[in-house]
Amino acid sequence: MNFSIFIVRRIASSKSHSFSSHIIRIAIAAVALSMCVMIVSTSLIAGFQNEINKKIFGFWGHIQVTDSNINRNFESVAIDKNQSFYPYLDTIRSIKYATSESPDAPKNTTLGGVKHIQIFANKPGIIKTKTAIEGILLKGVGADYDWTFLKSYLVKGRILEVKKDSNSAREILISQQTADRLNVTVNDKFIIFFVNGEAQSKRVFQVCGIYKTGLEEYDRKIAITNIEETQKLLGWDSTKVGGFEIFLDDIRDLKPISEYIYLERLPNHLYATTIREKFVNIFEWLDLQNINERVILSLMIFVAIINMITALLILILERTTMIGILKSLGARNWTIRIIFVYQAAYILIIGLFWGNLVGCALCWVQDTFRLVKLSEADYYLSYAPVSMNFSQIVLLNAATLFLTVLFLLIPSWLVTRISPVKAIQFK
Repeated sequence: MNFSIFIVRRIASSKSHSFSSHIIRIAIAAVALSMCVMIVSTSLIAGFQNEINKKIFGFWGHIQVTDSNINRNFESVAIDKNQSFYPYLDTIRSIKYATSESPDAPKNTTLGGVKHIQIFANKPGIIKTKTAIEGILLKGVGADYDWTFLKSYLVKGRILEVKKDSNSAREILISQQTADRLNVTVNDKFIIFFVNGEAQSKRVFQVCGIYKTGLEEYDRKIAITNIEETQKLLGWDSTKVGGFEIFLDDIRDLKPISEYIYLERLPNHLYATTIREKFVNIFEWLDLQNINERVILSLMIFVAIINMITALLILILERTTMIGILKSLGARNWTIRIIFVYQAAYILIIGLFWGNLVGCALCWVQDTFRLVKLSEADYYLSYAPVSMNFSQIVLLNAATLFLTVLFLLIPSWLVTRISPVKAIQFK
């Protein structure tokens, strides 16, 4: 058996109730608390970003293909529905792309491909009831629309039954916020006014369902109806649409697939833009959470290192006599230093174990019971979401263990300053 490990095991198995035993308990608690905070903070930040991303992409898709002309009043510009890429774009399973602009750059392969493509057409209008007036963006969708996202946020009624030439053309799906402000509910009717050049028109819609995503900015603006109705309001026939929404298998493929679609699949008059590019402010705000995460992780690792250094110094000072005896028996400084580093690492591992146990338990409780609530108006969510990434948790543990043990080599240098004669005499 390794000599250093043998000594560490003998020290660990001793029943001593010395002052250092209390310091060791404090060090274990500090390491456990640091790891618990790291796990909870990373899980909360990841969950928050995932939920917000899911909501935004659920509204707009990951990539939008529209006419290259910009219309600043949110009204769609007509493009032909019959395109070479529609609906066949969803047959893309993966693509290879260069990691840089260099011709010799290595090629990577995307993690997935195109999951779904659907048509849409937008028309802004004004809702009027007996008691209120509300601006709205009427989003027309077709039979290919994926209702998975909105179904999960439906609070009343049902989704649209989008069928060609059906009576659902005048049905509308509105948000809970819009319904409350207009004082309407399922099956109620109201009028939307539209402006077409200098002319005005109006349509009567009946509420078929009410949704609530918590994204106040979008809930306030967006209402869903049959694309046939928006086509009529825009003066288009059934061959014209406002654009195409594209959903991906993996969000990490957003940039390479967007560039591939724009450069390889689209005609010159069409433009592909990612939702990250379209709503820059929201995603910059989400990216700021990564800075908060790095700050928290750095502080918690620093706390763990300082606590372990303090504990190690106390262990060394308490075992001064043992160090003197080992030196007098011929033990080298490095061997004795490793004894204390191993002992500190043993304490560190116990702290990490309890930190992981408590941190993962807290995340599970929050994910299951949603005890921590948030202001939906401020955070777009009614509760604090949790997303545990076990590979990231393993990496956090490994990084904490490695960095702390590495820094512990510095205070262990104190062993070299202890004289065997003085240490034994001190006893």
